[in-house]
Amino acid sequence: MSKYLIRILLFMLFNLPTTLVAQEIDLATQKVTNQKIDSLLTVAATAIENNDYNTSAQIMTRARILAEKTNNKGRIGITSSALSRLYLLTGNIKKAKEENELAIKMQLGSTDYEENLGQSYITAGKIELHERNYPQASEYFEKATEVLKNKRRPELLSKIYLNQGIIALTKNNTQKAGELFDMATSQANDAGSKFLIAKSNIQKAEVLLLQKKIDDASTAINTAQEISIAENYPSLLSESYRISSHIAKEQNDIPKAYEHITLYNNYIEKNRKNKDLVISINQLNDNQSLNDQLKKDIELERARSSKANTLTTVLSIAMITILSLLILSLYKNNNLRTKANELLQAKNTELIVAKDNAEKASMVKAQFLSTITHELRTPMYAVTGLTHLLLSENPTPEQKKHLDSLKFSGEYLLSLINNILDLNKLEANKVEVEQTAFNLKKRIEDVLFALGKSAKDKGNKLNFEFDEDIPEEVLGDPLMISQILINLVGNAVKFTRDGNVNVRVQKIRQTESEAHLHFEVEDTGEGISKKKQKNIFQNFTQGSVAINRKFGGTGLGLSIVKNLLDLLGSKVELESTLGKGSKFSFDIKYNLTKQAGEESNPHNIIYDIDYVALENRKILVVEDNKINQMITRKILEKNKMVCDVADNGEIAVEKARNQDFDLILMDIHMPGISGIEATEQIRLFDKEIPILALTAVTIDENIDEFHEAGFNDIIPKPYKVEEFFQKIHNGLKQAKVFN
Repeated sequence: MSKYLIRILLFMLFNLPTTLVAQEIDLATQKVTNQKIDSLLTVAATAIENNDYNTSAQIMTRARILAEKTNNKGRIGITSSALSRLYLLTGNIKKAKEENELAIKMQLGSTDYEENLGQSYITAGKIELHERNYPQASEYFEKATEVLKNKRRPELLSKIYLNQGIIALTKNNTQKAGELFDMATSQANDAGSKFLIAKSNIQKAEVLLLQKKIDDASTAINTAQEISIAENYPSLLSESYRISSHIAKEQNDIPKAYEHITLYNNYIEKNRKNKDLVISINQLNDNQSLNDQLKKDIELERARSSKANTLTTVLSIAMITILSLLILSLYKNNNLRTKANELLQAKNTELIVAKDNAEKASMVKAQFLSTITHELRTPMYAVTGLTHLLLSENPTPEQKKHLDSLKFSGEYLLSLINNILDLNKLEANKVEVEQTAFNLKKRIEDVLFALGKSAKDKGNKLNFEFDEDIPEEVLGDPLMISQILINLVGNAVKFTRDGNVNVRVQKIRQTESEAHLHFEVEDTGEGISKKKQKNIFQNFTQGSVAINRKFGGTGLGLSIVKNLLDLLGSKVELESTLGKGSKFSFDIKYNLTKQAGEESNPHNIIYDIDYVALENRKILVVEDNKINQMITRKILEKNKMVCDVADNGEIAVEKARNQDFDLILMDIHMPGISGIEATEQIRLFDKEIPILALTAVTIDENIDEFHEAGFNDIIPKPYKVEEFFQKIHNGLKQAKVFN
């Protein structure tokens, strides 16, 4: 045998172990990684079934990261497509579009992924449909049809026809929409999908209703309701109630129409705040550790394979032995790595569950406060509105005195609704301190007058000492000092019987621009023990359970006082002896101003309103609450404006289409379509008319949504009448109704 041939054989013997080891490591790594990805996607699917979108999104993102590490296009496409549909489900359109574009990129150009590509095109069409980009949506659905036409996927074709029918319906092409919904129903029957059958029948019923084919529409909606009830599809059942309500109305079955629209509204109200459940997933705590562990595992296998480079003279038996040892070592290492990963996944799942529970608790609290705020603001609008109307109807002096007290109390209750219920906002110093000229002495007298009856009922005497050297007018936040005193004096009255409550205000010092004042509220009541004084300013804290049962209350008052004084750069001091009474004191610095105070400016004439220009302007008031409807109408008509009323959003759209109005006042929560949806529809045919949101919804978090829908401005209920007319005046002026 020649030396050349011997060298070739030695070279092959030298490189064979390295090649085999490298191939074994790569295959093992790919297999383990794929197992991890598939396991994570299974867990994510279970989370979606349980409506746990947070956990599902996080787990799918981890799976996608693993797929990217091994450049596995198939699994990258699958995870990105699944993430896109999840984000679309929860309303995160930007993230849905990003993930779907990545999925399409991975799936294009390969016959292995055509069905996945078709699904991704459907998702892209839904995204464009959600953003009302109908031409782009149609283009994607056509692409999906082309890809899937020979793939025997009737459930996907049914989804395509459903969405194409919806697009045709937006163009008022009811004939084409009906044909597409029939095709969707046929494909859904072939697929055996009860959900798609029910959904297709709901859409078909809506088309038949528009075509005035009432009996056929009734048959279709009954079919959808039977399936939705049998299969437990609450969202479809809710939508079917909306359609069946309109059908019943056409059939003059008013009780049924009312019953079904009530069922629909209850479902919508229950679920209207669930759209923001998916949290940001860009900061997963375990991504880095997961990546590091994978790198270490791969580096370990590569280190072992490098040892084969030293086996230059190993015979074939030695090579087989070494390969066997390496395979055995890899098998053991894989077992250890799998167990370690399972343990890591279990710990990560525990952390995710704990984090999710904390976020859900916070979300429940925020939703509760938001609901309470809205529910209180609606009747408060009636209180403040009726008070304003009564004050404008020449009441007797005695009646005016009581109405002023009612107005005053309403203002403070509204302030409590806006600031106190949202304790998180208050404690985060997000409440703004106003700077308004006001008469401090009159403010305090109004507080004492409002609490006078409560004091009298308990046999207490209210005493007020006001330093006459204090300037008549100061510059500060009048509602904030009223809230502080209402809580302190109210507590003093509540915990005192047949005693005295003393309110004192003294000037500490004064300069040309500032006045430093000292406030005291002292009572002869129950008193507070030394032990309880440490915690008395915490949320929901009272002196004891016995005190809570005896006197009632939420335990929020002193916490509110503390937070408000913090905002004013002050702090409250407490002196108390059990059984003898308590004294609360604090200092506040007020700026001085030469502006007219409340007495010289009783109507707050700081608003630049041309009331003459508002006369005979035609206003459309969209409001489903009859009391609020009457109040708004009377306030407008007292200022010689012409007012028309729409009971819901659908009527408002029709009136705006067929009549000429100068301005629209739009409520948000109404039966049928919401104020936001009504405004979006009006903007399709009228871009110019001013539309103001007149709503009890808290607008801090939703102001961008209002403007995107086409609102010109927002008037939160309840409101000051001057502010109400100021915003109407501005809206008409900006629309150039007058100069």
